[in-house]
Amino acid sequence: MALKRLGDLLISAGVISDAQLHEALKKQKKSERLGETLVRLEFTTEAQVLQALEGPTGVRRISLGNYNIDEQVLQMIDEQFCRRTGIIPLRIEDTKIAFATSDPLDFGTFEEIRMMTGYRPKPYSAPKNEIISQIEKYYGFTRTLEALGVKQNVISESVEEEEDDYEDTPMVKLVNQVLASAVFQRASDIHIDPLDDKVLVRYRIDGVLDVVREFPIKIHSQMISRIKVMSGMDITETRVPQDGRIQTMIQDKSIDLRISTLPTVRGEKVVMRILDLSGSMSKIKAIGLEDKDEKIVREMINRPNGIVLVSGPTGSGKTTTLYSCLHELNSPGVNIMTVEDPVEIKVPGINQIQVHPEVNLTFANALRSILRQDPNIVMIGEIRDVETAEIAIRASLTGHLVLSTIHTNDAVKTVMRLLDMEIEPFLLASSLTGVIAQRLVRRLCSQCSYDDEPSPTEVALFKKYLIEDAKVKRSRGCPSCNYKGYVGRVGIFEILPINSVMQKLIAQNAPLQDLEKEAKRQGMTTLLQAGLKKVQQGITTLEEVLKVTQD
Repeated sequence: MALKRLGDLLISAGVISDAQLHEALKKQKKSERLGETLVRLEFTTEAQVLQALEGPTGVRRISLGNYNIDEQVLQMIDEQFCRRTGIIPLRIEDTKIAFATSDPLDFGTFEEIRMMTGYRPKPYSAPKNEIISQIEKYYGFTRTLEALGVKQNVISESVEEEEDDYEDTPMVKLVNQVLASAVFQRASDIHIDPLDDKVLVRYRIDGVLDVVREFPIKIHSQMISRIKVMSGMDITETRVPQDGRIQTMIQDKSIDLRISTLPTVRGEKVVMRILDLSGSMSKIKAIGLEDKDEKIVREMINRPNGIVLVSGPTGSGKTTTLYSCLHELNSPGVNIMTVEDPVEIKVPGINQIQVHPEVNLTFANALRSILRQDPNIVMIGEIRDVETAEIAIRASLTGHLVLSTIHTNDAVKTVMRLLDMEIEPFLLASSLTGVIAQRLVRRLCSQCSYDDEPSPTEVALFKKYLIEDAKVKRSRGCPSCNYKGYVGRVGIFEILPINSVMQKLIAQNAPLQDLEKEAKRQGMTTLLQAGLKKVQQGITTLEEVLKVTQD
Protein backbone atom coordinates (compact mmCIF):
# COMPACT_ATOMS: atom_id res chain seq x y z
CA MET A 1 0.00 0.00 0.00
CA ALA A 2 2.80 2.38 0.90
CA LEU A 3 4.68 1.55 -2.29
CA LYS A 4 1.63 2.23 -4.45
CA ARG A 5 1.05 5.49 -2.62
CA LEU A 6 4.65 6.57 -3.18
CA GLY A 7 4.35 5.90 -6.92
CA ASP A 8 1.09 7.80 -7.18
CA LEU A 9 2.54 10.77 -5.28
CA LEU A 10 5.60 10.93 -7.52
CA ILE A 11 3.48 10.72 -10.67
CA SER A 12 1.10 13.45 -9.49
CA ALA A 13 4.11 15.64 -8.63
CA GLY A 14 5.49 15.13 -12.13
CA VAL A 15 8.65 13.49 -10.85
CA ILE A 16 8.21 10.23 -12.80
CA SER A 17 5.91 8.87 -15.53
CA ASP A 18 3.55 5.86 -15.46
CA ALA A 19 5.93 3.90 -17.68
CA GLN A 20 8.86 4.59 -15.35
CA LEU A 21 6.80 3.48 -12.33
CA HIS A 22 5.83 0.19 -13.99
CA GLU A 23 9.43 -0.49 -15.03
CA ALA A 24 10.70 0.29 -11.52
CA LEU A 25 8.15 -2.10 -9.97
CA LYS A 26 9.36 -4.86 -12.30
CA LYS A 27 13.04 -4.28 -11.53
CA GLN A 28 12.62 -3.64 -7.79
CA LYS A 29 14.72 -5.95 -5.63
CA LYS A 30 13.20 -7.71 -2.62
CA SER A 31 15.24 -5.76 -0.06
CA GLU A 32 14.89 -2.45 -1.92
CA ARG A 33 12.37 0.36 -1.43
CA LEU A 34 10.62 1.79 -4.46
CA GLY A 35 12.30 5.17 -4.01
CA GLU A 36 15.73 3.49 -3.98
CA THR A 37 14.85 1.62 -7.18
CA LEU A 38 13.77 4.80 -8.96
CA VAL A 39 17.02 6.52 -7.94
CA ARG A 40 19.12 3.48 -8.98
CA LEU A 41 17.45 3.47 -12.41
CA GLU A 42 18.15 7.23 -12.65
CA PHE A 43 14.47 8.05 -13.20
CA THR A 44 14.75 10.65 -10.43
CA THR A 45 17.03 11.80 -7.60
CA GLU A 46 16.68 11.27 -3.85
CA ALA A 47 16.27 15.03 -3.36
CA GLN A 48 13.36 15.11 -5.84
CA VAL A 49 11.64 12.21 -4.06
CA LEU A 50 11.94 13.87 -0.64
CA GLN A 51 10.76 17.21 -2.03
CA ALA A 52 7.72 15.61 -3.67
CA LEU A 53 6.78 13.89 -0.40
CA GLU A 54 7.18 16.97 1.80
CA GLY A 55 3.76 18.46 0.99
CA PRO A 56 1.54 15.35 1.06
CA THR A 57 3.17 13.77 4.12
CA GLY A 58 3.97 16.93 6.10
CA VAL A 59 7.47 15.55 6.77
CA ARG A 60 9.85 18.53 6.48
CA ARG A 61 13.30 18.23 4.95
CA ILE A 62 16.34 19.17 7.02
CA SER A 63 20.05 19.55 6.44
CA LEU A 64 22.02 17.38 8.84
CA GLY A 65 25.30 19.11 8.04
CA ASN A 66 24.72 21.86 10.64
CA TYR A 67 22.87 19.73 13.17
CA ASN A 68 24.22 18.82 16.63
CA ILE A 69 22.37 15.78 17.91
CA ASP A 70 21.39 15.57 21.59
CA GLU A 71 23.70 12.99 23.21
CA GLN A 72 20.98 11.56 25.48
CA VAL A 73 18.65 10.61 22.64
CA LEU A 74 21.35 8.37 21.10
CA GLN A 75 21.07 6.08 24.12
CA MET A 76 17.37 5.46 23.40
CA ILE A 77 17.89 3.91 19.94
CA ASP A 78 20.81 1.58 19.19
CA GLU A 79 23.13 1.83 16.21
CA GLN A 80 22.00 -1.44 14.59
CA PHE A 81 18.37 -0.26 14.45
CA CYS A 82 19.47 3.05 12.89
CA ARG A 83 21.50 1.30 10.21
CA ARG A 84 18.75 -1.23 9.45
CA THR A 85 15.98 1.35 9.11
CA GLY A 86 17.96 4.33 7.77
CA ILE A 87 17.09 6.72 10.61
CA ILE A 88 19.04 8.87 13.09
CA PRO A 89 17.49 10.23 16.32
CA LEU A 90 17.85 14.00 16.77
CA ARG A 91 16.34 15.25 20.04
CA ILE A 92 13.39 15.06 22.42
CA GLU A 93 10.69 17.71 21.87
CA ASP A 94 8.26 17.57 24.81
CA THR A 95 6.37 14.28 24.29
CA LYS A 96 7.88 13.62 20.85
CA ILE A 97 11.12 12.16 19.59
CA ALA A 98 12.46 13.92 16.50
CA PHE A 99 14.44 11.82 14.03
CA ALA A 100 15.61 11.97 10.43
CA THR A 101 14.58 9.32 7.93
CA SER A 102 15.30 8.69 4.27
CA ASP A 103 11.79 7.20 3.80
CA PRO A 104 8.93 9.45 5.02
CA LEU A 105 6.43 6.66 4.26
CA ASP A 106 8.02 3.99 6.45
CA PHE A 107 5.21 3.99 9.00
CA GLY A 108 6.23 0.58 10.37
CA THR A 109 9.57 2.00 11.54
CA PHE A 110 7.81 4.99 13.08
CA GLU A 111 5.65 2.64 15.15
CA GLU A 112 8.74 0.66 16.23
CA ILE A 113 10.33 3.91 17.44
CA ARG A 114 7.21 4.75 19.44
CA MET A 115 7.19 1.31 21.10
CA MET A 116 10.95 1.43 21.74
CA THR A 117 11.12 4.90 23.30
CA GLY A 118 7.63 5.66 24.60
CA TYR A 119 7.65 8.97 22.72
CA ARG A 120 5.47 9.96 19.77
CA PRO A 121 7.54 9.90 16.54
CA LYS A 122 8.22 13.20 14.77
CA PRO A 123 9.99 12.44 11.47
CA TYR A 124 12.07 14.77 9.33
CA SER A 125 13.44 13.74 5.94
CA ALA A 126 17.07 13.78 4.85
CA PRO A 127 19.16 12.04 2.16
CA LYS A 128 20.36 8.57 3.08
CA ASN A 129 24.06 9.43 2.71
CA GLU A 130 23.68 12.31 5.23
CA ILE A 131 22.00 9.95 7.71
CA ILE A 132 24.76 7.35 7.32
CA SER A 133 27.39 10.07 7.86
CA GLN A 134 25.67 11.14 11.09
CA ILE A 135 25.45 7.52 12.30
CA GLU A 136 29.19 7.13 11.71
CA LYS A 137 29.96 10.45 13.40
CA TYR A 138 27.85 10.12 16.55
CA TYR A 139 27.77 6.39 17.23
CA GLY A 140 31.45 6.25 16.31
CA PHE A 141 32.22 8.50 19.30
CA THR A 142 30.29 6.13 21.56
CA ARG A 143 32.21 3.06 20.34
CA THR A 144 35.53 4.85 20.77
CA LEU A 145 34.78 5.94 24.32
CA GLU A 146 33.72 2.38 25.20
CA ALA A 147 37.05 1.15 23.80
CA LEU A 148 38.81 3.64 26.08
CA GLY A 149 36.99 2.15 29.06
CA VAL A 150 35.11 5.36 29.84
CA LYS A 151 31.83 3.58 30.68
CA GLN A 152 33.58 1.56 33.37
CA ASN A 153 35.36 4.73 34.53
CA VAL A 154 38.67 3.02 33.79
CA ILE A 155 41.15 3.94 31.08
CA SER A 156 43.11 1.05 29.64
CA GLU A 157 46.76 1.30 30.69
CA SER A 158 47.91 -0.21 27.39
CA VAL A 159 46.39 2.56 25.27
CA GLU A 160 49.21 5.05 25.88
CA GLU A 161 51.89 2.44 25.16
CA GLU A 162 50.32 1.38 21.87
CA GLU A 163 49.60 4.89 20.69
CA ASP A 164 52.91 5.47 18.92
CA ASP A 165 52.84 2.09 17.17
CA TYR A 166 49.29 1.77 15.90
CA GLU A 167 47.09 4.17 13.99
CA ASP A 168 43.80 2.53 14.99
CA THR A 169 44.03 2.81 18.78
CA PRO A 170 40.97 4.27 20.54
CA MET A 171 42.63 7.64 21.32
CA VAL A 172 43.81 8.05 17.72
CA LYS A 173 40.26 7.35 16.56
CA LEU A 174 38.79 9.79 19.10
CA VAL A 175 41.00 12.69 18.00
CA ASN A 176 40.34 11.88 14.33
CA GLN A 177 36.59 11.88 14.99
CA VAL A 178 36.79 15.27 16.74
CA LEU A 179 38.62 16.69 13.72
CA ALA A 180 36.30 15.10 11.15
CA SER A 181 33.21 16.24 13.04
CA ALA A 182 34.51 19.83 13.13
CA VAL A 183 35.18 19.86 9.38
CA PHE A 184 31.76 18.28 8.72
CA GLN A 185 30.08 21.08 10.70
CA ARG A 186 32.10 23.88 8.99
CA ALA A 187 33.89 24.88 12.21
CA SER A 188 36.72 27.41 11.98
CA ASP A 189 38.25 26.57 15.39
CA ILE A 190 38.28 23.70 17.87
CA HIS A 191 38.72 24.47 21.58
CA ILE A 192 39.64 21.72 24.06
CA ASP A 193 39.11 23.07 27.59
CA PRO A 194 39.96 21.11 30.76
CA LEU A 195 37.65 21.59 33.76
CA ASP A 196 37.80 20.00 37.20
CA ASP A 197 35.75 16.92 36.28
CA LYS A 198 35.48 16.90 32.47
CA VAL A 199 36.91 18.10 29.19
CA LEU A 200 34.83 20.40 27.00
CA VAL A 201 35.20 20.29 23.22
CA ARG A 202 33.84 23.46 21.60
CA TYR A 203 33.53 24.36 17.93
CA ARG A 204 33.41 27.90 16.59
CA ILE A 205 30.77 27.80 13.84
CA ASP A 206 29.77 31.00 12.02
CA GLY A 207 31.75 32.98 14.60
CA VAL A 208 29.96 31.51 17.66
CA LEU A 209 31.50 29.04 20.13
CA ASP A 210 29.30 26.10 21.17
CA VAL A 211 29.97 23.07 23.35
CA VAL A 212 29.59 19.96 21.17
CA ARG A 213 31.21 17.27 23.33
CA GLU A 214 32.03 16.50 26.95
CA PHE A 215 34.62 13.84 27.80
CA PRO A 216 35.78 12.50 31.19
CA ILE A 217 38.78 14.39 32.58
CA LYS A 218 40.71 11.09 32.78
CA ILE A 219 41.32 11.07 29.04
CA HIS A 220 42.54 14.69 28.88
CA SER A 221 46.29 14.03 29.12
CA GLN A 222 46.15 11.25 26.51
CA MET A 223 44.10 13.43 24.19
CA ILE A 224 46.55 16.35 24.45
CA SER A 225 49.52 13.99 23.96
CA ARG A 226 47.99 12.59 20.78
CA ILE A 227 47.44 16.10 19.37
CA LYS A 228 51.03 17.05 20.27
CA VAL A 229 52.38 13.96 18.50
CA MET A 230 50.35 14.79 15.39
CA SER A 231 51.54 18.42 15.35
CA GLY A 232 55.22 17.78 16.13
CA MET A 233 55.26 19.27 19.65
CA ASP A 234 57.20 18.12 22.71
CA ILE A 235 54.83 15.83 24.63
CA THR A 236 57.02 15.94 27.76
CA GLU A 237 56.71 19.74 28.10
CA THR A 238 53.46 20.87 29.75
CA ARG A 239 54.56 24.07 31.49
CA VAL A 240 55.04 26.43 28.52
CA PRO A 241 52.88 27.32 25.50
CA GLN A 242 53.65 25.47 22.26
CA ASP A 243 52.66 25.90 18.61
CA GLY A 244 52.37 23.23 15.96
CA ARG A 245 50.79 22.32 12.66
CA ILE A 246 48.94 19.36 11.18
CA GLN A 247 48.32 18.80 7.47
CA THR A 248 45.86 16.02 6.69
CA MET A 249 43.01 14.88 4.46
CA ILE A 250 39.52 14.92 6.00
CA GLN A 251 36.43 14.06 3.94
CA ASP A 252 38.50 14.35 0.73
CA LYS A 253 39.57 17.88 1.72
CA SER A 254 43.12 19.07 2.27
CA ILE A 255 43.05 20.53 5.79
CA ASP A 256 45.73 22.57 7.54
CA LEU A 257 45.39 22.83 11.33
CA ARG A 258 47.33 25.44 13.33
CA ILE A 259 47.69 24.15 16.90
CA SER A 260 48.30 26.22 20.02
CA THR A 261 48.63 24.83 23.56
CA LEU A 262 48.48 26.92 26.72
CA PRO A 263 49.06 25.72 30.32
CA THR A 264 46.18 26.60 32.69
CA VAL A 265 45.60 25.80 36.36
CA ARG A 266 43.43 22.79 35.34
CA GLY A 267 45.74 21.49 32.60
CA GLU A 268 46.68 22.32 29.03
CA LYS A 269 44.13 24.06 26.83
CA VAL A 270 44.33 23.47 23.07
CA VAL A 271 42.97 25.60 20.25
CA MET A 272 43.07 24.32 16.66
CA ARG A 273 42.47 26.75 13.77
CA ILE A 274 41.08 24.90 10.73
CA LEU A 275 42.16 26.08 7.28
CA ASP A 276 40.56 24.38 4.28
CA LEU A 277 43.39 24.39 1.72
CA SER A 278 41.13 22.86 -0.93
CA GLY A 279 38.69 25.76 -0.69
CA SER A 280 37.98 27.77 -3.80
CA MET A 281 38.11 31.55 -4.01
CA SER A 282 34.92 33.57 -4.14
CA LYS A 283 34.40 36.17 -6.79
CA ILE A 284 33.91 39.78 -5.75
CA LYS A 285 30.23 39.45 -6.69
CA ALA A 286 29.74 36.70 -4.10
CA ILE A 287 31.19 38.31 -0.96
CA GLY A 288 28.15 40.53 -0.25
CA LEU A 289 29.02 43.95 -1.69
CA GLU A 290 26.24 46.29 -2.77
CA ASP A 291 26.31 47.21 -6.49
CA LYS A 292 27.64 50.72 -5.81
CA ASP A 293 30.43 49.49 -3.55
CA GLU A 294 31.33 46.64 -5.90
CA LYS A 295 31.88 49.14 -8.71
CA ILE A 296 34.20 51.25 -6.47
CA VAL A 297 36.22 48.19 -5.40
CA ARG A 298 36.69 47.10 -9.01
CA GLU A 299 37.92 50.58 -9.91
CA MET A 300 40.40 50.50 -7.01
CA ILE A 301 41.95 47.12 -7.84
CA ASN A 302 42.11 47.76 -11.59
CA ARG A 303 44.50 50.68 -11.17
CA PRO A 304 48.09 49.91 -12.21
CA ASN A 305 49.55 51.04 -8.88
CA GLY A 306 48.63 52.15 -5.37
CA ILE A 307 47.70 50.46 -2.09
CA VAL A 308 44.30 48.91 -1.37
CA LEU A 309 43.83 47.94 2.29
CA VAL A 310 41.21 45.65 3.85
CA SER A 311 40.62 46.41 7.54
CA GLY A 312 38.79 44.73 10.39
CA PRO A 313 39.37 42.56 13.47
CA THR A 314 40.57 38.96 13.41
CA GLY A 315 38.00 36.66 11.82
CA SER A 316 36.16 39.36 9.87
CA GLY A 317 36.82 37.82 6.44
CA LYS A 318 39.65 40.10 5.31
CA THR A 319 41.64 37.30 3.68
CA THR A 320 38.58 36.07 1.78
CA THR A 321 38.12 39.57 0.34
CA LEU A 322 41.80 39.75 -0.68
CA TYR A 323 41.58 36.38 -2.43
CA SER A 324 38.39 37.49 -4.21
CA CYS A 325 40.28 40.50 -5.58
CA LEU A 326 43.19 38.27 -6.65
CA HIS A 327 40.71 35.94 -8.38
CA GLU A 328 39.53 38.88 -10.51
CA LEU A 329 43.10 40.00 -11.30
CA ASN A 330 44.70 36.61 -11.92
CA SER A 331 45.65 36.10 -15.57
CA PRO A 332 48.70 34.88 -17.52
CA GLY A 333 49.54 38.48 -18.42
CA VAL A 334 50.33 39.60 -14.86
CA ASN A 335 52.87 38.48 -12.27
CA ILE A 336 51.12 38.21 -8.89
CA MET A 337 53.17 37.50 -5.76
CA THR A 338 51.97 37.13 -2.17
CA VAL A 339 53.55 37.01 1.28
CA GLU A 340 51.25 35.31 3.78
CA ASP A 341 51.16 33.81 7.26
CA PRO A 342 49.71 31.27 6.68
CA VAL A 343 49.05 30.56 2.99
CA GLU A 344 45.36 29.70 3.36
CA ILE A 345 44.39 28.86 -0.24
CA LYS A 346 46.86 27.65 -2.85
CA VAL A 347 46.04 29.35 -6.16
CA PRO A 348 47.36 28.25 -9.57
CA GLY A 349 49.11 31.09 -11.39
CA ILE A 350 50.02 33.03 -8.23
CA ASN A 351 53.44 32.87 -6.55
CA GLN A 352 52.75 32.49 -2.84
CA ILE A 353 55.37 32.79 -0.10
CA GLN A 354 54.92 31.44 3.45
CA VAL A 355 56.45 33.61 6.21
CA HIS A 356 59.04 31.79 8.36
CA PRO A 357 60.23 34.09 11.19
CA GLU A 358 62.53 31.34 12.56
CA VAL A 359 64.75 31.73 9.47
CA ASN A 360 64.22 35.51 9.32
CA LEU A 361 61.79 35.28 6.39
CA THR A 362 59.51 38.05 7.70
CA PHE A 363 56.95 40.10 5.79
CA ALA A 364 59.47 42.91 5.33
CA ASN A 365 62.37 40.68 4.19
CA ALA A 366 60.16 38.67 1.82
CA LEU A 367 58.74 41.89 0.40
CA ARG A 368 62.23 43.22 -0.40
CA SER A 369 62.99 40.07 -2.37
CA ILE A 370 59.62 40.08 -4.13
CA LEU A 371 60.25 43.53 -5.57
CA ARG A 372 63.29 42.11 -7.42
CA GLN A 373 61.03 39.49 -9.06
CA ASP A 374 59.33 41.91 -11.50
CA PRO A 375 55.82 41.73 -9.94
CA ASN A 376 52.76 43.58 -11.24
CA ILE A 377 50.64 42.89 -8.14
CA VAL A 378 51.83 42.22 -4.60
CA MET A 379 49.59 40.89 -1.84
CA ILE A 380 50.85 41.20 1.76
CA GLY A 381 48.97 39.10 4.29
CA GLU A 382 49.10 41.82 6.94
CA ILE A 383 50.81 45.16 7.59
CA ARG A 384 52.08 44.55 11.12
CA ASP A 385 54.85 47.11 11.54
CA VAL A 386 56.32 50.36 10.23
CA GLU A 387 58.98 48.58 8.16
CA THR A 388 56.41 46.55 6.19
CA ALA A 389 54.20 49.63 5.71
CA GLU A 390 57.12 51.70 4.35
CA ILE A 391 58.18 49.00 1.88
CA ALA A 392 54.56 48.60 0.72
CA ILE A 393 54.33 52.36 0.09
CA ARG A 394 57.61 52.36 -1.84
CA ALA A 395 56.36 49.43 -3.94
CA SER A 396 53.14 51.28 -4.79
CA LEU A 397 55.06 54.45 -5.73
CA THR A 398 57.31 52.47 -8.10
CA GLY A 399 54.42 51.18 -10.19
CA HIS A 400 53.04 48.16 -8.29
CA LEU A 401 49.50 47.43 -7.10
CA VAL A 402 49.70 46.40 -3.44
CA LEU A 403 46.89 44.61 -1.58
CA SER A 404 47.05 44.03 2.17
CA THR A 405 45.14 43.89 5.47
CA ILE A 406 45.40 45.93 8.64
CA HIS A 407 43.71 45.72 12.06
CA THR A 408 41.55 48.82 12.51
CA ASN A 409 37.92 49.47 13.44
CA ASP A 410 36.75 51.33 10.33
CA ALA A 411 37.95 52.78 7.03
CA VAL A 412 38.82 56.31 8.17
CA LYS A 413 40.68 55.07 11.26
CA THR A 414 42.89 53.03 8.93
CA VAL A 415 44.35 56.29 7.60
CA MET A 416 44.98 57.51 11.15
CA ARG A 417 46.59 54.19 12.09
CA LEU A 418 49.11 54.51 9.26
CA LEU A 419 49.85 58.12 10.22
CA ASP A 420 50.35 56.97 13.84
CA MET A 421 53.00 54.56 12.48
CA GLU A 422 54.88 57.75 11.52
CA ILE A 423 54.37 57.24 7.79
CA GLU A 424 54.99 60.57 6.08
CA PRO A 425 51.56 62.13 5.29
CA PHE A 426 52.54 63.16 1.74
CA LEU A 427 53.75 59.59 0.96
CA LEU A 428 50.53 58.07 2.31
CA ALA A 429 48.38 60.57 0.41
CA SER A 430 50.04 59.76 -2.90
CA SER A 431 50.11 55.96 -2.48
CA LEU A 432 46.80 54.98 -0.77
CA THR A 433 44.08 54.13 -3.31
CA GLY A 434 41.31 53.03 -0.98
CA VAL A 435 40.25 51.19 2.17
CA ILE A 436 37.71 48.37 2.56
CA ALA A 437 36.50 47.97 6.17
CA GLN A 438 34.38 44.91 6.83
CA ARG A 439 32.64 42.65 9.34
CA LEU A 440 30.83 39.32 9.13
CA VAL A 441 27.23 38.81 10.28
CA ARG A 442 25.30 35.55 10.42
CA ARG A 443 22.74 34.80 7.70
CA LEU A 444 19.17 33.98 8.69
CA CYS A 445 18.19 30.36 8.09
CA SER A 446 16.21 30.16 4.83
CA GLN A 447 14.13 27.25 6.14
CA CYS A 448 12.64 28.90 9.22
CA SER A 449 12.85 32.66 8.56
CA TYR A 450 9.61 34.62 8.24
CA ASP A 451 8.53 38.21 7.49
CA ASP A 452 7.84 40.44 10.47
CA GLU A 453 7.15 44.07 11.29
CA PRO A 454 10.19 46.10 12.42
CA SER A 455 10.59 46.85 16.10
CA PRO A 456 10.60 50.48 17.39
CA THR A 457 14.42 50.38 17.54
CA GLU A 458 14.61 49.17 13.95
CA VAL A 459 12.10 51.78 12.80
CA ALA A 460 14.13 54.55 14.47
CA LEU A 461 17.40 53.38 12.87
CA PHE A 462 15.82 52.95 9.44
CA LYS A 463 14.36 56.46 9.71
CA LYS A 464 17.68 57.94 10.87
CA TYR A 465 19.52 56.52 7.88
CA LEU A 466 16.71 57.26 5.39
CA ILE A 467 15.87 53.63 4.66
CA GLU A 468 12.26 53.47 3.43
CA ASP A 469 9.68 50.67 3.12
CA ALA A 470 11.69 48.56 5.54
CA LYS A 471 10.58 45.00 6.20
CA VAL A 472 12.50 42.61 8.38
CA LYS A 473 12.77 38.88 8.89
CA ARG A 474 13.14 36.78 12.00
CA SER A 475 13.79 33.06 12.44
CA ARG A 476 12.09 30.49 14.63
CA GLY A 477 14.92 27.95 14.71
CA CYS A 478 14.58 24.54 13.09
CA PRO A 479 16.54 21.30 12.64
CA SER A 480 18.19 22.66 9.48
CA CYS A 481 19.97 25.38 11.49
CA ASN A 482 20.25 23.31 14.68
CA TYR A 483 17.70 25.67 16.25
CA LYS A 484 20.17 28.57 16.01
CA GLY A 485 18.14 30.55 13.45
CA TYR A 486 21.27 31.23 11.36
CA VAL A 487 23.31 29.33 8.75
CA GLY A 488 26.52 30.77 7.30
CA ARG A 489 27.76 34.37 7.26
CA VAL A 490 27.84 37.34 4.91
CA GLY A 491 30.01 40.44 4.83
CA ILE A 492 29.04 44.06 5.46
CA PHE A 493 31.37 46.67 4.01
CA GLU A 494 32.49 50.27 4.37
CA ILE A 495 34.32 51.45 1.23
CA LEU A 496 36.52 54.57 1.32
CA PRO A 497 38.07 55.58 -2.04
CA ILE A 498 40.85 58.16 -1.69
CA ASN A 499 39.93 61.04 -4.02
CA SER A 500 41.82 64.32 -4.55
CA VAL A 501 40.10 66.09 -1.63
CA MET A 502 40.89 63.20 0.73
CA GLN A 503 44.48 63.12 -0.53
CA LYS A 504 44.87 66.81 0.30
CA LEU A 505 43.49 66.29 3.83
CA ILE A 506 45.83 63.35 4.44
CA ALA A 507 48.83 65.31 3.16
CA GLN A 508 47.91 68.13 5.57
CA ASN A 509 47.70 65.61 8.45
CA ALA A 510 44.08 66.67 9.03
CA PRO A 511 42.30 65.49 12.21
CA LEU A 512 40.02 62.44 12.24
CA GLN A 513 36.84 64.57 12.33
CA ASP A 514 37.75 66.27 9.03
CA LEU A 515 38.46 62.94 7.33
CA GLU A 516 35.14 61.49 8.55
CA LYS A 517 33.28 64.59 7.37
CA GLU A 518 34.79 64.30 3.88
CA ALA A 519 34.03 60.54 3.73
CA LYS A 520 30.35 61.23 4.51
CA ARG A 521 30.30 64.04 1.94
CA GLN A 522 31.51 61.52 -0.64
CA GLY A 523 28.52 59.32 0.24
CA MET A 524 30.43 56.55 1.99
CA THR A 525 28.14 53.85 3.41
CA THR A 526 29.16 53.11 7.01
CA LEU A 527 29.31 49.61 8.45
CA LEU A 528 26.08 50.22 10.36
CA GLN A 529 24.28 51.48 7.25
CA ALA A 530 25.52 48.50 5.25
CA GLY A 531 24.27 46.20 8.01
CA LEU A 532 20.86 47.89 8.08
CA LYS A 533 20.51 47.29 4.36
CA LYS A 534 21.16 43.58 4.95
CA VAL A 535 18.45 43.67 7.65
CA GLN A 536 16.06 45.36 5.23
CA GLN A 537 16.82 42.70 2.61
CA GLY A 538 15.95 39.92 5.07
CA ILE A 539 19.49 38.53 5.08
CA THR A 540 20.30 39.09 8.77
CA THR A 541 18.93 40.71 11.92
CA LEU A 542 19.57 43.99 13.72
CA GLU A 543 20.99 42.10 16.71
CA GLU A 544 23.69 40.59 14.50
CA VAL A 545 24.56 43.97 12.97
CA LEU A 546 24.79 45.78 16.32
CA LYS A 547 27.11 43.07 17.67
CA VAL A 548 29.79 43.88 15.08
CA THR A 549 29.34 47.59 14.41
CA GLN A 550 30.29 50.49 16.65
CA ASP A 551 28.08 53.55 16.26
